[in-house]
Amino acid sequence: MLKRERQAIILHKINLHNKILSTELCKEMGVSEDTMRRDLQELSDQGKLIKVHGGALSHSFSQVNFMPSTVYSQANKAIIARKAASLIKDGMFVLTSGGTTILELARALPPGLKATFICGSIPTVLEYMKHPSIDVVVIGDKVSKNSRITVGAEAINQIRRIKADLCFLGVNAIDLQHGVTDNDWDVVMIKRAMIEASQKLVCLTIAEKMNSFQPLHICDLADVDILVTELDASHPSMQPYLEAGIQVL
Repeated sequence: MLKRERQAIILHKINLHNKILSTELCKEMGVSEDTMRRDLQELSDQGKLIKVHGGALSHSFSQVNFMPSTVYSQANKAIIARKAASLIKDGMFVLTSGGTTILELARALPPGLKATFICGSIPTVLEYMKHPSIDVVVIGDKVSKNSRITVGAEAINQIRRIKADLCFLGVNAIDLQHGVTDNDWDVVMIKRAMIEASQKLVCLTIAEKMNSFQPLHICDLADVDILVTELDASHPSMQPYLEAGIQVL
């Protein structure tokens, strides 16, 4: 595989998933760690990504204030957000993860909504604070510099003391065999705790992330109550998920 082909794949994956692991890229492309390290460094020097230990981050993922113009597939994420917002009713307690799709959800909340949102994502909390009538509870602990969310034992303990009506997760990868997966251990632990603390799990993802998986398991597909994508429920891609007993929006 030529260097330009490798780097095109790297940039697509980092736009899609916001963060990538060198080991996974090496395995997928059949190249050495030294080759991948040079590719990531070159792309970082060109300002196309941010190289970190073990992989790289997208520029939008590293920002506290995500601008819509910098978000990959923003229009589709806005569609997902509008669908997801329709599930939230007055008086609900809602747990949300981080990520750009969840941030779009925060922007899509109707102005008259009166609910309580519990979140450890710094960008999302800042967006929630702009809403005129919702209450915001911040999950506190160490802040991950990579993902801009609070992580760690204290954050998990706080989540475990909550009984939420809904949990909205921005999903990095989902498929029929592996369920919901990710590549960040701290994020995985937080999301597992959120699922356990909620009556219903709603997963938000652009269709491009479906039928893919990451190395770390969050939950089985059977744990997902509702799957929200930009596609219509009648789209052929959604049929296997409907057959698995998941409500599709």
